[in-house]
Amino acid sequence: MSTPRGFAALAGVTAAVVAIGVAEPVAVLTGPRSAPLIAVGGVVVDVVPEPLKQFAIDVFGRYDKIALLVGTAVLLAAFAAGIGVLAARRLAVGLAGIAAFAGVGAAAALTRAGADAADALPALVGGGLGGLVLWAFVAGPWQLDPWPWQPPTPLPAAHPGPLPAGGPPVGSEPSESTDPESRRRFLHGAGLLAGTATVVGLGGHWLAGRRGVSAAREAVALPTPAVAAPPVPPGADLSLAQLAPYTTPNGGFYRIDTALVVPQVDPQTWRLRIHGRVRNPIELTFAELLARPMVERYVTLACVSNEVGGDLIGNARWLGVPIRELLDEAEPEEGADQVVGRSVDGWTCGTPTAVLRDGRDALLAVGMNGEPLPVEHGFPVRMVVPGLYGYVSACKWVTELELTSFADFDAYWVPRGWSAQGPVKTQSRIDTPRPRNRLTAGEVVVAGVAWAQHRGISRVEVRVDGGAWQQATLAPAVSVDTWVQWSWRWPATPGEHTLQVRATDRNGETQTALAAPVAPDGATGWHRVTVTVR
Repeated sequence: MSTPRGFAALAGVTAAVVAIGVAEPVAVLTGPRSAPLIAVGGVVVDVVPEPLKQFAIDVFGRYDKIALLVGTAVLLAAFAAGIGVLAARRLAVGLAGIAAFAGVGAAAALTRAGADAADALPALVGGGLGGLVLWAFVAGPWQLDPWPWQPPTPLPAAHPGPLPAGGPPVGSEPSESTDPESRRRFLHGAGLLAGTATVVGLGGHWLAGRRGVSAAREAVALPTPAVAAPPVPPGADLSLAQLAPYTTPNGGFYRIDTALVVPQVDPQTWRLRIHGRVRNPIELTFAELLARPMVERYVTLACVSNEVGGDLIGNARWLGVPIRELLDEAEPEEGADQVVGRSVDGWTCGTPTAVLRDGRDALLAVGMNGEPLPVEHGFPVRMVVPGLYGYVSACKWVTELELTSFADFDAYWVPRGWSAQGPVKTQSRIDTPRPRNRLTAGEVVVAGVAWAQHRGISRVEVRVDGGAWQQATLAPAVSVDTWVQWSWRWPATPGEHTLQVRATDRNGETQTALAAPVAPDGATGWHRVTVTVR
């Protein structure tokens, strides 16, 4: 038997909820990345055009992944409703739709790095139960009664009797004259199944968290650095309202990556391979890495997706092993000009070998601001390289360093339209006052940050309404590898005013006024803020 269109759509959505809910606890056994929503979302991240990806970052910021998953769920619900309506007319068509969705989820899971046949199980098991639920509503114990499809006009007398078993005639419309008790049974079944599936799904998600590595992270005792970071000089942090602190707290540090679920890497089983075009391949355990002499350094990291004036940047105190020392032991071969950092989830970045060996404090980091790396920032080990954007250097959850060449291998973002080389550009930002702030005439403190990692900042200038540039006061900084705070006292007059800022690095290069987008190698232009003074 069939169901009216609205009830049919509800049947399809309920079947989808059951499929997703059941898949979650199965994914606890096979790995969270094999859950259908996560697997399909991961494929979307890989194939979506770069303008759309950048749009999502611009609009949703650090919530872009949540927005993607919510959007995927909404689209799934819409398609599931359509499958329910199709199943009401032809059950086989609806079941084929459920099977197709399960197949897409399984195929997506199998495309992820390190996947095996078991990763298809969550989608297949969920799809099987989803199909069973759809049958129960369309032709099983929760179907509506009586036959709910009827032709818009009476059938000719030559054709008395019940409708044919193949379904309603062409042009028929759903009837709303189903038995009230049947409707209650239908709605009760839908609510019971959807509620149970939601609880099961959330339980699976909770179990996945319990199987995570938070406890292992808390058990890590970081070694005392052989070379400690220089102390933050007095006055480096101006401690002004709205001004970003000199050291970014771990909880406030920006996160941009392609992982829809944070990889859970057990430090007991973690291994780092240094291989490829090297004379002495190396493999290290986490304990062996911790036993090496550690260096502690303040380094500011910036994302290439950071717009002019954006906040995808942060400064932290990192603890780790110099990558230079490991590469020296591995002895790269002639022509191996690229080190490919490979994450546990298959993501790659390509860093110039020369940069990692030129004496800068490039680290395989295990600590951040005095703690083991947060899981979302790469626990147990990540790369930190001063002076390069993260997309070519900041590999989180790193498990491999492969020596190759730029001619032989393109890292993850290069085929997607980004430059293979990503040195950080000189930039500056006004943090206070904020855009559209209403100020009182008189002295106003204008302040912000500027950065040119591994080159350092020599000068910051501010101007009002396109007038003459005024030199700001620079606060001290730990090193050339961190950002610097600056301030300027402005004798503000009534009216609407536009403030602009520019910085000059220690090589004497002033940031360009030319506005350019973030792709392919970082945004340029002067940050401006418009305020009203009364």
